[in-house]
Amino acid sequence: MDEKQVAQPGQVQIKADEKELQGLYSNLVMIQHHAEEFTLNFVYIFPNGTQGKLLSSVIVSPGHAKRIWRALGENIARFEAAYGPIKEGPEGAPVPGANIGFVQ
Repeated sequence: MDEKQVAQPGQVQIKADEKELQGLYSNLVMIQHHAEEFTLNFVYIFPNGTQGKLLSSVIVSPGHAKRIWRALGENIARFEAAYGPIKEGPEGAPVPGANIGFVQ
């Protein structure tokens, strides 16, 4: 059955196939920036910790990077209000990719 979907004002129809809907799991994001853009490289570090695979590279404007940062912060706050504080990892446990050039 064919149904036409009409976008409401202010809405955007987004198409995705099954592969995109499944998503990807990343346990490391490497972020670089310069005057005109931010690059987020999503990586999966394998359990042996000696190799990883670049899953996706997303390039955004500085303004969009700031909106992502704000939206992520708001979602984390709502998550923690509902489920309690998020632990960044078990105490003393190695974090995948922890020694791969994070700058604080």
